[in-house]
Amino acid sequence: MFSSGQLIFGICFFFVFTGIVIFSYRTDKKRQPLYFKGSYKILVGFLIAFSFLVLIKFITQQ
Repeated sequence: MFSSGQLIFGICFFFVFTGIVIFSYRTDKKRQPLYFKGSYKILVGFLIAFSFLVLIKFITQQ
């Protein structure tokens, strides 16, 4: 489906992008903690929604 170069690029991109997002979140949280109060709820909601979509995909493929 993907060539080895595309997979390597995708994996590297994922880790670098995730690192930049985490770094930016931490610096912004230090500067403006009021805006990030309760932000973990958004992350939990996203993970639940994503898990639900994956579950639907596996159920419908069988």
